[in-house]
Amino acid sequence: MTNKKYLLFGGRISTCFVISILSIILLTSCASREGHSIIVAGSTSVQPYTEILAEEYAHLYPDRQVDVQGGGSTAGITAARSGTADIGMSSRSLKEGEEGLWFVEIALDGLAIIVNPENSLEDLTISQVRSIYSAEVTKWSELGCIDSRIHVIAREEGSGTRSAFEELVMGDNSITPKAIVQDSNGAVRQLVADDPNAIGFISLGLVDHTVKALRLGGVTASVENVMNGSYSLFRPFLFITNSQPEGLTEMFIEFTLADEGSRIMEKEGLIPVAGSEQKYE
Repeated sequence: MTNKKYLLFGGRISTCFVISILSIILLTSCASREGHSIIVAGSTSVQPYTEILAEEYAHLYPDRQVDVQGGGSTAGITAARSGTADIGMSSRSLKEGEEGLWFVEIALDGLAIIVNPENSLEDLTISQVRSIYSAEVTKWSELGCIDSRIHVIAREEGSGTRSAFEELVMGDNSITPKAIVQDSNGAVRQLVADDPNAIGFISLGLVDHTVKALRLGGVTASVENVMNGSYSLFRPFLFITNSQPEGLTEMFIEFTLADEGSRIMEKEGLIPVAGSEQKYE
C-alpha cells in the first residue's frame, strides 16, 4: 500500500454531531471487540453500501463479523481516530484538524437533486439550486412551475452529504435556516416522495421511482455522466483508520477494493475506484 498526503479542517461541533458520537460510543461499548469482529461506523450515506458488503463478506467468511453503524461522517472520523470504531466511514474528504489518519477512497458517489415526480420541473442550473437553498428563490412559480412555496429539505450539520453539497453547490452561501433538516438520505427521499412541493439532495445510488432526479444544466444525473465528467456533483466515499490497517480491518478493506467488492458497489449504483491509500498529515 502506498501513501499519499492530504489535509483536514475543524469546525464547530453541532448537537447532532455530539449525539451521533455518543450513540456510536454506546453502541460499540456493547459490541464485542475480541475475536473475529470489527466495527465500522460513520456516514449514513456510506452505511447502506457497507452493510451489503458486510453481508456478502459474512457469507464468504462466516467466522468474521463486521458490525456496521451510522452516526454521520464527522462522528465516524472521530470514532476512527479514538479507536471506538476500527473503520470510520465518510462521504466527504478529510479536513484540516483531522490530520494523522489513514484513509482509502472506496468509491465515488453522484449527488442528485431530487423533486417529487408530480413536479413538472426537469432541469435546473447549479446557480438556481443555490438560489433555492439560500432562500433567494422561495416559490416554484419563479422557476416556471406552480405557484407554491418551495419546501427545502437538507441534511444535518456533520453529514458528509451536506458537506459535499455545500462545497459543490453553495460556495460562500449558507443553506437557509428554514430548511427542513433530516438525518439520513433515506429520510430526505421519503419527505420529497411525500411532498409535491419539496426539493432535496441525496446519493445518486439511492434515487428510485419515488422521486425524480433533476438534470443539471441539461446533464442527466447518472453514473455514466459522473464517469465522463459531464455531471459535476459527486463526492468520495472513504474508509478511515487511525493507523495503517492490519488484521481483520485490513482484510475487510481489501475485500471491499477487490473485484467482488467493486462488483457489489457498481451494482448498487456507486462508481468503484482504484482505491489508492492515503495518509493525511
